[in-house]
Amino acid sequence: MTSPTLIRRVGDASAHHFFGYYNKSNFDREDKRLLAQRVDRFTGDITGKEKATLGYFDLEANDQFHAIGQTTTWNWQMGSQLQWVGNSNRIIYNARTDSSDRDTPYPDFCSKLHDLDNGETRTLPLPVYVLSPDGHYALSVNYSRFMVTHKTIGYPASHQEPQLEKAPADDGIYRMDIKSGDYQLILSLAQLRAFDPRPSMDKAIHWITHLEANPSGSRFLFIHRWTERVEDETCFLHRLFTVNGDGSDLRLLECSDHPLPQLAADFDANAVGTFDYEKSEYQISHPMWKSDEEIIVWGPHDGAIHYHLYHDATGKVDIIGPDILTENGHMTYSRDGRWILSDTYPDANTNERILFLFDTHSQTRHDIGSFFTPPDLGKHNRCDLHPRWSHDNKRVCIDSVHEGTRQLYLADVSHILNDQSMARAANS
Repeated sequence: MTSPTLIRRVGDASAHHFFGYYNKSNFDREDKRLLAQRVDRFTGDITGKEKATLGYFDLEANDQFHAIGQTTTWNWQMGSQLQWVGNSNRIIYNARTDSSDRDTPYPDFCSKLHDLDNGETRTLPLPVYVLSPDGHYALSVNYSRFMVTHKTIGYPASHQEPQLEKAPADDGIYRMDIKSGDYQLILSLAQLRAFDPRPSMDKAIHWITHLEANPSGSRFLFIHRWTERVEDETCFLHRLFTVNGDGSDLRLLECSDHPLPQLAADFDANAVGTFDYEKSEYQISHPMWKSDEEIIVWGPHDGAIHYHLYHDATGKVDIIGPDILTENGHMTYSRDGRWILSDTYPDANTNERILFLFDTHSQTRHDIGSFFTPPDLGKHNRCDLHPRWSHDNKRVCIDSVHEGTRQLYLADVSHILNDQSMARAANS
């Protein structure tokens, strides 16, 4: 069903603004400030020289934008991995280092920790992908590897792209302590390559993506991917894992290894549509924790692709909304575990994307809005909605380009949640 919802643009659109990915909220803990990147262009390829201004909108002061710094380490899909640090008044984001001779795993890149209370900025040695919910540690991966395997979420090197081995023992997932900056490699690509190996891995390049710590920070999930044909995302193969925060107790939850006719010499990779990969029946994507023990993901299981809920400890798998949630999206649960917030990729005919809520109690989908995206925006420069909850679950923030500029929008969804709660109470 369609539920009329108040949706407004954030700010005056005097510049282009976006946040990036769906896996973390850009609302501060009091839902008064909204993190964003400000850029001077609607679209365009990123070379590593373009600057993004980092800051936040004050939602209680007419959306005034407060700049806190700049970076050349960003992309259209994930930005600079700008995020709040736990419950603190600090912000972290990725940045480019001044020197390439640093003795660190990824010498071109670092992260900056900015304290809004005193204005001080501190440099940490590794770029971040995501922080634990309490802000105590960050998980880091190789953004230069993404430039080969998944350019949409990579950062161009400062000078020359590094040479990459296919599954080395010195690259993988690093854990970095936010207070001290100390870091260690806790899981390597070589270890993943050796864990329940498949013949399709033999000639493939490997990488890690979609890392996410559970609410307590005790375990995190990630997707292990590999391919022989990096230019064609429909040739990506996937495995969903969870692991302890120190890299121990590795668990394989799902593997979508399958034959790849696309590897034939006469296959035309240019014939693959922009969103064909996201709609593949073998895709494992967008995993998120529902609780410390449950993970929702779009992916195949037992020969069928759905929104699946995995139980980490037991391996049990449930289908969520089997006849309603029928296509890939960026999904997260509300704090009470009742509501799923998600979206769709552009419709092939209308180029519209749908933002919606799904009530797991009544098995009802509530469409919040439909948002146009130009079909020629491209794969690397596209603007997914990437919906993100406010902490009180009353509002949703999205990125969108439906008005001809790249901006953040807020949707008030409190009436949908309240109406359904009242209806349920009346029927009980």
